[in-house]
Amino acid sequence: MTLSEELTWRGLLEQTTFKDIKAVDDGGITLYWGVDPSADSMTVGNLALAILVKHFIMAGHQAVLLVGGATGLIGDPDGKATERELIKPETIEANKQSIVAQYKSLFAGDQFEIVDNLDWFKDISYLNFLRDTGKHVPMRQMLGREFIQSRLGEEGSGISYAEFSYVLIQAYDFLALYKDKHVTLQVAGSDQWGNSIAGVELIRRITAGNANVWTAPLVANKATGQKFGKSEKGAIWLDPNKTRPTTFYQFWINTSDEDVEHFLKIYTFLSKDEIDDLLKQHQADPKSRQAQKVLANNVTSLVHGEDQAKSAEAVTAYLTGEQDISEASEAELNSVRQEVPNLKSPSDLHLVNLLVTTKLAKSKTEAKSLIDSGAIYIKGKSFNLSELKPEDFINGRLIIRRGKAFKDSVLIEL
Repeated sequence: MTLSEELTWRGLLEQTTFKDIKAVDDGGITLYWGVDPSADSMTVGNLALAILVKHFIMAGHQAVLLVGGATGLIGDPDGKATERELIKPETIEANKQSIVAQYKSLFAGDQFEIVDNLDWFKDISYLNFLRDTGKHVPMRQMLGREFIQSRLGEEGSGISYAEFSYVLIQAYDFLALYKDKHVTLQVAGSDQWGNSIAGVELIRRITAGNANVWTAPLVANKATGQKFGKSEKGAIWLDPNKTRPTTFYQFWINTSDEDVEHFLKIYTFLSKDEIDDLLKQHQADPKSRQAQKVLANNVTSLVHGEDQAKSAEAVTAYLTGEQDISEASEAELNSVRQEVPNLKSPSDLHLVNLLVTTKLAKSKTEAKSLIDSGAIYIKGKSFNLSELKPEDFINGRLIIRRGKAFKDSVLIEL
């Protein structure tokens, strides 16, 4: 399968300026992808773009990874209804270091170069920038942007000159990399199409050169429509201090049957045949969630390493009751304690009281209702007795879960 066929099949193409996408099938293109340090970590939304870039690298193309030390000081206004709050320069600097570290981790073993756009912006004077760059950018092009019109409309909140100029700053990035690194392709999310096209136009107007853009769709949960971005509620971060590896693994385990094929194509490097075989297994036995398990293991291994993926898999098995918590090693037990609340040496083993004490139920009435409806699980099975007994604990451990969600669990230790 050629690169253009591969990326199309995987759903990693939204729009492109290439007249024929087969242009990417031969190696030798130098491309760039950038992340603004508006946070101290990338998310799984950024991860989809990182994997897209890795596909280009695997096909013989060269990659330049940009961290937006300059653009991060302004903040991309596209898609924002109101003005962003400026981030302190020292925070931007710290965030840059975190993004660079994640670049190095995700692209370990690949050939790539990291650049910071502050390196070329810090020495440009305002007047020179207006004369040499701004002179080549038509106002109609900038005012025509949909988000600009919405911000300037009667119901809009307005837009500052700083945010209005963001597109020009990003366009200059493409021009600078075209001149200095021979970059002729920008890879981005579909929300960056307008900013990317501005770079293509700037290169054409100033150098008469030809550059292109390749965007991928923004990944979203089909059931909820929620995008995988850092501004979305409940963002899943790549930094283990912001989203623990076990929580990260469980995010993928919880993928719906509707989404699992889509995510396997985007977030793993499994071949078409491997994914087709896996989906056949899944359709034959959906309850085993084999497709979700393979997805979770692959993505967690890529981001956090195989050891963390194995640990997350084991902890998840304990929380779901697939494996008895009595068999957990001390290290695994500590991971479980970090993942869910832990109650030690309860004086009362009455289940209603335990549910209230551990906040799995808000009241005794709700606790009784949960028990009667079969919503309380112990050892992975519905438990409807009112009293726990010491013999229910093996090695002095027991996990109680409310419903199907892993997070609604508590570890009880005698």
